[in-house]
Amino acid sequence: MSTDTWMHFDVQGPMLAAARDCEAEVFHKWFGNTRAQLDEEYGPYEDRSVFIVLADRQDEVLGAARLIAPGGRAGLKTLVDVGRQPWGVDGARAAAAVGIDLTSTWEVATLGVRQSSSANGQRLSLALYHGLIIAARANRASSFVAILDRRLRHMLTSVGFHTQVLPGTSTAPYLGSDASTPVYAHCATLFENQRKQFPDAHRLVTLGVGLDGVAVPAFETFRRRPRPDEAGDAAQAPLDEVRRR
Repeated sequence: MSTDTWMHFDVQGPMLAAARDCEAEVFHKWFGNTRAQLDEEYGPYEDRSVFIVLADRQDEVLGAARLIAPGGRAGLKTLVDVGRQPWGVDGARAAAAVGIDLTSTWEVATLGVRQSSSANGQRLSLALYHGLIIAARANRASSFVAILDRRLRHMLTSVGFHTQVLPGTSTAPYLGSDASTPVYAHCATLFENQRKQFPDAHRLVTLGVGLDGVAVPAFETFRRRPRPDEAGDAAQAPLDEVRRR
C-alpha cells in the first residue's frame, strides 16, 4: 500500500491552525463543543500544548491529538478539572496517591479523526495511538492522565491500553460527553501489559508494524521543542544530550 498519510509532531504555523480546526470540527460533531468553548477550556494550557497530526499529500489534516506537557503554569488540565464539579477532588493529592510524578507526566487532552469511512477512521485512530506511544518514549513520559469519553476509553482498552480511574473520581458528564472518566496510566506498566496480553495490538499499535500507508517520522522528531519562554529548559537540553551519549 502506498503512503497517503503523513504523521507530524509538534506542528507550527498553518498546520497548527489546521490541527485546531480539525479538533474543533470533531469535538463539535461528537460533543457539541464550539471553537470558542475549546479556546476557553484549553487557552490556559497553550504554552504546553503539543499536537500530533495526520495529514494527506496536500497537508489537509485528517486527525489530530493534543497533548499537554508537564511544567506549564496552569498544570495539567485533568488534575485541575477534577477539582471542580462533578468530582471535587484534589488532583495533585489524587495523583500522588497512585505514584504519578508530575514532572514527567503528560496529558492526552483531545484526540479525534475526520472520518471519510469507518475503516479509514479506525486506521487513523490506530496511527494516532502509535504517535502517542512514540511521543511518550521520546519525551521520557512516566505516566499519562486524561479525562476520557467512554467511547475512546473503550477503543484504547480494545488495543490493550488499560487505564485506571483516578482516586476519588468516577464516570460522569463532562464538556458535552455524557460519560467521561478521569484516568491515569503508568507508561512502563501499560506497555508491558499490552505486550504480554495483546501481542497483536502491541505489534500494530506500539511497534507500528502493519500501519500501512502512514509515514512516521524519525524517533528524534518526537521530542518536544522548548518554547521561547523556556530559556532554562532550552539551555539544559544540550547537557541532557551529552549525558545520553
